[in-house]
Amino acid sequence: MNFNNIKPIADAALEQRIRRRLDSLTKPPGSLGRLESLAVQIGLIQATDMPRIAAKTIVIFGADHGVVEEGVSPYPSEVTGQMMANFRSGGAAISVLCRLYGIGSAIVDMGVGRPTRNFTREPAMTREQAEAAIARGMSFADAADVLGAGEMGIGNTTSAAALLSAMSGLDPTETAGRGTGLDENGIARKVNAIRRAIDLHRPDPGDPLGVLAALGGFEIAGIAGLILGGAQRRRLVVLDGFISCSAALIARALAPESMDYVVFSHRSAERGHRVMLDFLGAKPLFDLDMRLGEGSGAAIGMNLIEASLKLYREMATFESAGVSNR
Repeated sequence: MNFNNIKPIADAALEQRIRRRLDSLTKPPGSLGRLESLAVQIGLIQATDMPRIAAKTIVIFGADHGVVEEGVSPYPSEVTGQMMANFRSGGAAISVLCRLYGIGSAIVDMGVGRPTRNFTREPAMTREQAEAAIARGMSFADAADVLGAGEMGIGNTTSAAALLSAMSGLDPTETAGRGTGLDENGIARKVNAIRRAIDLHRPDPGDPLGVLAALGGFEIAGIAGLILGGAQRRRLVVLDGFISCSAALIARALAPESMDYVVFSHRSAERGHRVMLDFLGAKPLFDLDMRLGEGSGAAIGMNLIEASLKLYREMATFESAGVSNR
């Protein structure tokens, strides 16, 4: 897969114009903090000094995982499909947040009831399947100006932790957490499953597609594709927590410049998320001890992003308001 058409967003002249407007608004320079840097990032992505959001969409990718056979989740696999139906009927947390913030949603079946293989015994998927899942995720990159990444998949915190261990070299005791509520014995089973998988496959971080095929999930591959497709089409992609950020590990390895187009919404309470964010060099917008998934943190992050552009576009300048500048 070739992503040479993904370019950095850096544009010194445009950034100077955006920052000049920010400093002309009726506030002390820099006083809106990260809201100002978000406006700069979106302006550079959209290549304009008056960025705007016309449409927002959360893309929720769902898939099942064969590694659930190893007792790595307290919930049975059928919950994946049941929750996908809950998303469609509007009863899930992400459904409520999308209604609240005026965010559209696309619910994508990447492999519900058709799980990846048990990666403790064989690769989770073939390279061809991994490429196809990435391509499908890329196909949603035109869904809106700002895209949020959500997911559903019983067992997917195990896959995300395995990807983090494979890409970073960290021991699974540092990357695997409680997921949907494992006790200490359950965490030990998860750690053991990841260790066995890494010993079996010997994943090479220099071959991110191979790592994804060995240890990943179809929904994680879809999110990696959404990131890469968003970067190709100059769309901002807002990531949720531990699972969706594991897709960024793969997207960054395939196309480092794709990270220019990403906002990391929050720091999850899941054990491995802090070290994952550190490994990615990412600074999330907030930390509310959330670990739900679904795109819930991304939805809240999208609301903050929209607030940043409203402030940037609609605040008065010192000159227009007749307010004395320093």
